[in-house]
Amino acid sequence: MTSAVEANADGLIGPTHSYAGLSPGNLASSLNKGEASNPRAAVLQGLDKMKRLADLGLPQYVLPPHERPDIPFLRSLGFTGTDAQVLEAAWKDAPSFAAAACSASPMWAANAATVTPSADSADGRVHFTPANLVTNLHRSLEHAQTKRSLDALFPDRERFAVHDALPSVAHLADEGAANHVRLCAGHGEPGVNLLVWGREAWEHWQGPYPARQTREASEALARRHGASGVVLARQSSAAIAGGTFHNDVVCVGALDTLFFHELAFEDTAGTRAAIRAAAKGFDPVFVEVSAADLPLADAISSYLFNSMLVSIPGEDRLTLICPTETRDNARSHAVAESLAASNGPISRVEYVDVRQSMRNGGGPACLRLRVVLNGAEQAATNPAMRMTEELHARLSIWAANWYRDTLSPGDLADPALLDECRGALDELTGILELGDGFYPFQRG
Repeated sequence: MTSAVEANADGLIGPTHSYAGLSPGNLASSLNKGEASNPRAAVLQGLDKMKRLADLGLPQYVLPPHERPDIPFLRSLGFTGTDAQVLEAAWKDAPSFAAAACSASPMWAANAATVTPSADSADGRVHFTPANLVTNLHRSLEHAQTKRSLDALFPDRERFAVHDALPSVAHLADEGAANHVRLCAGHGEPGVNLLVWGREAWEHWQGPYPARQTREASEALARRHGASGVVLARQSSAAIAGGTFHNDVVCVGALDTLFFHELAFEDTAGTRAAIRAAAKGFDPVFVEVSAADLPLADAISSYLFNSMLVSIPGEDRLTLICPTETRDNARSHAVAESLAASNGPISRVEYVDVRQSMRNGGGPACLRLRVVLNGAEQAATNPAMRMTEELHARLSIWAANWYRDTLSPGDLADPALLDECRGALDELTGILELGDGFYPFQRG
């Protein structure tokens, strides 16, 4: 079989990182609504996490922030004048739309797309479909620019297929890789693609929070990518009601191991049986945490399962990279440390500080898109977007020059912030070699 590794492409946190509370069902986002954020600390925390993964020997790539404020979106709503006037009028007359236009949510790259590696696709290419994210207005603005980012990072059409998003309708609501787990014996071998959905397209949903992924969207993605080893599983309605807005809040997997909470799936026994039946050449390992050991509320607040489960080159067992909030919660810390102390598939636990992202409901796993790549596919990526010691240093200086230390939701209306964001993105375009006219404002 072809040798391959699981690379990570992290969203670079944007200059408008703020706590606007735009995402119903995301408890951290709602809890911290209106508080001041620190965009500079946020982007540096994200960069440090990327460098840490690169230092461990894993391919690490950077996905650029989107242009925010999204002036073209506001113009589509009838606001006119200069860009500064459009922003001012939108905040005065339609503040909810203005807030959506300023969101830095593309930082959470787990929602950027669903990815099928070449080992699992019918045509032997790596397939990407940007998520339409129609459940939330601010996120529904992302998919066109996400496609441009993926095209820039994966430009070789003989090896990569970057599709358009599914139609932006509620029946095909798609939240990307936050609801996808791939299990396999080795990254270059055919695997099991677990696609988790929350509701059916014509189902009358009555939960307190939206079920964001439809079964029909997951099915369409599998057909489009020609994916093999597909298992469809329903997300637990109890978990959604408790604040599990994506399955990656209660489930993560790597290689042959699925690590999940007791309440992750509506039918746990059926899901396990379907995964076993689909697995070819390996026996899946299930590591289930009971609600008695870790109540759902603690799982959500600590983000134990929104950790990164990674296979480090040269090591036989997996490493779990958790947010510091997992360590700070006594129950989740006990579960994590017991995993490392056992003889199971997870050998150790490490902790990373992504507090700025966590306060908006995004842990280490939310910040990255996993992409399985063989050697030839790695060579075909944009080298300027791959994290190195030099790129980390350059982006850290870039962020220190452009990002604010403090940003309140009210500051998003400041026309000076619009200029700062565009200056930052203009310079970033050159650093990452994104090409002419990558951002709308650069096209005139």
